[in-house]
Amino acid sequence: HGKTYNTRQEAKTDIFEYIEVFYNRQRRHSYLGYLSPVDFEKKNVA
Repeated sequence: HGKTYNTRQEAKTDIFEYIEVFYNRQRRHSYLGYLSPVDFEKKNVA
């Protein structure tokens, strides 16, 4: 929020990292019983 990028590529890289690192791996999802995808996988692998 409020971050300025020098190039479009910098912005795209930052957005990609946010989605891949935080949103998809750490965010809790209701369809996974409110677990993050990583925690859900750990719980169900064993």
